[in-house]
Amino acid sequence: MQALVKHLLFDPTVGKFIAALLGLIVVYALIRIAQRSINRFVVDGTSRYRGRKFVAFLGYVLAIIVVATIFSNKLGGFTVAFGVAGAGVAFALQEVIASAAGWVAVSVGHYYAVGDRVELGGIKGDVIDIGILRTTLMEVGQWVKADLYNGRIVRVANSFIFKEPVFNYSADFPFLWDEITLPVRYGSDWEYARAVLNRVVDEICKDYAMHSTEAWAQAVNRYRLEEAKIEPMITLAATDNWIEFTIRYIVDYRTRRYVRDRLFTRILEEVDRSQDRIRLASATLELTNLPRLDVRIA
Repeated sequence: MQALVKHLLFDPTVGKFIAALLGLIVVYALIRIAQRSINRFVVDGTSRYRGRKFVAFLGYVLAIIVVATIFSNKLGGFTVAFGVAGAGVAFALQEVIASAAGWVAVSVGHYYAVGDRVELGGIKGDVIDIGILRTTLMEVGQWVKADLYNGRIVRVANSFIFKEPVFNYSADFPFLWDEITLPVRYGSDWEYARAVLNRVVDEICKDYAMHSTEAWAQAVNRYRLEEAKIEPMITLAATDNWIEFTIRYIVDYRTRRYVRDRLFTRILEEVDRSQDRIRLASATLELTNLPRLDVRIA
């Protein structure tokens, strides 16, 4: 037993493993100290997050260099063993490897970045962290109406970018086109109604159209896009039941619900001021009198 212990203590391979372990501990300690320093001295949240991620990535690289340097003269003898073990590990951890490849694709291909609103694997939310294996989202929607947080934090495997479409609401063009419809009764002053709706939508949405013009021009230069109408637009359709106005406008993806609320509020105010020149329609049915039923059973 003593001979075995003495052999292990003076075995160069064991010494290299111990040195590698100590080196990894030192690297980990340095990374933790650097991240705490960033948390303490960097005030901006975005810069603090990026600094921590950069330090973590630097730690991975430094750990690989330490291990490779210590075992540099031993790697040749482990080639066959590494090949066999690598094949088994690749088969068993194919989902993990696909997620790591997805992280590389996200980092290089700019699918999305921290702060973007995306939809991954059927989950819609704001990206709050991008890890090597998973992307973390603050979820919006579900039981909460419109584009508001519901409080759930969801982690989606990065491999999803190879399996399903990635919907990005804010990458190259951080605006959305939205529409609301307004049914107006036949007999109303539809020309006056159109003028009122144009005035209301210009009042609320004109600034978004102005701010989005430059972003749309950049998107047109980068992609094969046709020119689109950025300014708000009112269209009319005559249906069997009423005159239907459709209000199409552009809005920041973060304020869609707020803008819809303002639009409906101003429209209702204008309808009240119109003195029945604009009368809203609905499909509500009201039964006021039912005929008497005489049922005879033979």
